[in-house]
Amino acid sequence: MRKIQLPEYVTADITTQVTAALKEDIGSGDITALLIDESARASATIISREAATMCGMDWADEVFRQIGGDVTIEWLVQDGERLSAGDTLCHLHGNSRQILTGERCALNFLQTLMATATAAQQFSDAAHGKNISILDTRKTLPGLRTAQKYAVLCGGCFNHRIGLYDAFLIKENHIAACGGIVNAIRKARDLAAEKKIIIEVESLEELQQALPEKPDQIMLDNFSAEMLRDAMSIAGDCQLEVSGNKTFADIGEIPDTRHLFMSSGALTKHCQAIDLSLRLTEQQQ
Repeated sequence: MRKIQLPEYVTADITTQVTAALKEDIGSGDITALLIDESARASATIISREAATMCGMDWADEVFRQIGGDVTIEWLVQDGERLSAGDTLCHLHGNSRQILTGERCALNFLQTLMATATAAQQFSDAAHGKNISILDTRKTLPGLRTAQKYAVLCGGCFNHRIGLYDAFLIKENHIAACGGIVNAIRKARDLAAEKKIIIEVESLEELQQALPEKPDQIMLDNFSAEMLRDAMSIAGDCQLEVSGNKTFADIGEIPDTRHLFMSSGALTKHCQAIDLSLRLTEQQQ
């Protein structure tokens, strides 16, 4: 059984994401792989050289499926599992050319998605035991939005809206263009009453303007700890979200008197690729 289930919004994109990555890498053909006999077979192992949270199995599987399907992967870990430096992710068996042609593409997906999952794990660990849920943002790599959103789940955090289409997120420029907070919320409700409405406020005065309109969620942008306490005391049952360049180090400074969301772009844009290695362990001509 999988540790983390793939949401539908992810499964629909894996094939497309892998196809684009392979086209970019292989182009007209892997000329270096032609040095190897086309019938040669090999086994290989992928290890992590550093502690990380696992993510990306389905993308690696899809890489070798698209390359020719003559490579099998025996996974020793699951997405969402914590790894130590030196842990083995999987063993590969099959056609030597296919293993080497798919190596970099598979590792690129793994190292990137594991980086995102590992960053999310830091936030999740920092929030453990606190009355706060950590959300991602749309600050993702172009073409890999859904993949990184899945990686956030693997790290124990949660998804905000997936794109511009599934919820209103009314920010400073939208408010200015609509003629104010009240007008913006009312226009959103008239346009698509079934969609979630989230509005960003930058002061307690703006919060007080938004509350009577009953948006689904109010984003408190760059509020100090004192402002957050005041906001929490007047917000009633309106769901509040803390935002504004937040990192996992900021979680301890957030008042814990009621449930809050905290959104952070750092989950998906401040990631450093995980150091992975693939090595051939056995070769047969």
